[in-house]
Amino acid sequence: MHLNEFNAAGRDEADATLRPCLDIQRWVDGLADARPYPSLDSLLDAGRLTANPFTPAEIDAALAHHPRIGERAQGNSTEAKLSQAEQAGLGEADAAVARALADGNRAYEEKFGQVFLIRAAGRSREEILAALNTRLTHTPEEEQEIIGQQLREIAVLRLEGLIEQ
Repeated sequence: MHLNEFNAAGRDEADATLRPCLDIQRWVDGLADARPYPSLDSLLDAGRLTANPFTPAEIDAALAHHPRIGERAQGNSTEAKLSQAEQAGLGEADAAVARALADGNRAYEEKFGQVFLIRAAGRSREEILAALNTRLTHTPEEEQEIIGQQLREIAVLRLEGLIEQ
């Protein structure tokens, strides 16, 4: 969709365009309500700033839509296709890295009670594993801040892929 189409779209269509990027209603409302955007950069900047910080409930809701790193998102929704493309860029992992990611995912979920979330685009499996191991040393409060940042990065990358200047 072109930016001018997004700016002119009805509210339902704008919401439907934004929701696969980040399914947090306050974020969707903030971006849709601030239209029209003079440039793609202004839309992306708004995507970074809107709903910052996220509440714990918003983070929980957003995480419910994200598969574990190394696992394929199910379904044919726009959100699932975006997630599949992001993780496809990781390439094939060797068995040791795949095992370490699976073990790390389990340890993270046991410690924090939620899925490990990281922007996969532009990172190797080894980089993700290193970040996972570092984040396992964090407190829950530190993780909430990092997860919010990761959600924003994912949302902006998805938004950039869906909206053209």
